[in-house]
Amino acid sequence: MCYNHQEEWRREGNNHTPPPSATRRQAAAAAAAARSAALVDNLRDRLAETELRLQQARAREAELSRQLFEMKRCVSVMEILESYLRRRFHEQQDLLARLLSAFLQI
Repeated sequence: MCYNHQEEWRREGNNHTPPPSATRRQAAAAAAAARSAALVDNLRDRLAETELRLQQARAREAELSRQLFEMKRCVSVMEILESYLRRRFHEQQDLLARLLSAFLQI
């Protein structure tokens, strides 16, 4: 009876099922691969989001640069106008002073 029992055990052992420790290692490796794949997907998503934010920031920077250029141009025009008006004011002051001095001499 003992011999037959051993035979059954040998037959069961020869069906090429890996031992439990190998199965656990395979399961752990599969779980690690799944975690790695999820991590890679997460990193790809974050990279895509970062690239989108970078593209938006560059577009915003370009818009702000354009606005700054327009403002500088406006300031330049205002400085030219200010210079012109100051010159005209002094010319008018001089003219008025000459007229008043000529009038007061009469």
